[in-house]
Amino acid sequence: MSKDIFQGYKGEALEVLKKYNIRVWSSAIVRTTRGNFEGTILPRSENDDDKHLVMKIPTGYNVGIEVNTIRDMEETGYKEANYKIPEKEFPYSENLPSVKLFGTGGTIASRLDYRTGAVIPAFAPGELYGAVPELADICNLETEKLFSVFSENMGPKQYIALAKAIKKEIQKGVDGIVIGHGTDTMHHTGAALTFMVQNSPVPIVLVGSQRSSDRPSSDAALNLMHATYTAGNADIAEVMVCMFGPTSDEYGLLHKGTRVRKMHSSYRSTFRTIGDIPLGMVTREKITPLKETYAPRRKDQEVNIYPYFDDRVTMLYYYPGMKPDILDAMVEKGYKGIVFVGTGLGHVNKELYPAIKRANEKGVHMYMTLQTLWGYVQMFVYDTGRDMMALGIIPAANMLPEVAYIKLGWALGQTDDPEEVKKIMLTPVNDEITKREPYNGYLIYQGGVPEVEEFIKKVRK
Repeated sequence: MSKDIFQGYKGEALEVLKKYNIRVWSSAIVRTTRGNFEGTILPRSENDDDKHLVMKIPTGYNVGIEVNTIRDMEETGYKEANYKIPEKEFPYSENLPSVKLFGTGGTIASRLDYRTGAVIPAFAPGELYGAVPELADICNLETEKLFSVFSENMGPKQYIALAKAIKKEIQKGVDGIVIGHGTDTMHHTGAALTFMVQNSPVPIVLVGSQRSSDRPSSDAALNLMHATYTAGNADIAEVMVCMFGPTSDEYGLLHKGTRVRKMHSSYRSTFRTIGDIPLGMVTREKITPLKETYAPRRKDQEVNIYPYFDDRVTMLYYYPGMKPDILDAMVEKGYKGIVFVGTGLGHVNKELYPAIKRANEKGVHMYMTLQTLWGYVQMFVYDTGRDMMALGIIPAANMLPEVAYIKLGWALGQTDDPEEVKKIMLTPVNDEITKREPYNGYLIYQGGVPEVEEFIKKVRK
């Protein structure tokens, strides 16, 4: 048998396949000491061991089978898989809104690379119609692939390119914009676009998925439907993140780009609005605003673009025992702005004070945020906070750390003047600083206690 039909297999696993005359991509029954398995034999990652076979079972999930447990194997069929989704020309309907989808990469446009076993950006944006034909009932979709990167590789260069591309589409008269984006740093990009693209007449919606398109539990298709419906129909003309609301598929939530954060590594309902409530709920047929005030959709094509960013900005997450040489090193390397992520109401240890003073004397712009995420920096309460302000650290109210980092880079891209930077930082663009946290802006339930368990029984399905 040709080596090509044993893709990625080696050693003991390869010998088992040869013994029973089983090809990769064949349908097979595998009888083992732990029971029988039926499904499709998948390729192995080139970096994996030689002790297991990988099978995709009828539920859509993959299982690993130890070769030393296999008693017998039988091939029942064969059809080589093709994971390439063909691009299709999107149909046009006069009564539907026009939406532009920018592709940047990420899980909403990805597949499994069986060579490495990793999820890789693979679908061109135009292929999304082939994967989610329901989009044709929602809008007239035009796609453009700007980047093909995972979200950890998104940065200032991409933020600026996105802002400029958004301006062009708004001036063409598009009804809404969707940005396909990896979820890990989506909240960074949401903040950046909020500052760079102001006074938009149409919705700008970032969307992604927690689980890749080849998984049965993928949220990619529904998130994309919610996002395109929002872009084409919502009255909310702001930069938003659109992702699952509950863990089920009942509805999505629309989060403001400056108050949203990814809060779980794998849950589909990972995004939360912090210190406030979401802008709205969305289904495939309806948008329900949750906030009374928001920037409304307009019919003009005017938008203000401020595509600036100085990447010599960093975040310093404080921990007990932190040494001053860390801060000194940042200054020596030429960083112009530092966002501290402090404890409590905004504190770091006194050992850092001399380094803070040295940084201030060299013109470094320093702002304080909180590790707690919820709540406000209050540096007037204790003498330590007052001391740090005297040394040059400016409290950033209830700005989220990542938002403060993005805004400081954006501010320093425009000016070096300390007073101007301070004015930019502390003047809200779109609720990155709010006057107060609403009573329902901080909700974290503790599992295990009776009242919470009783509540969970009512809502868990």
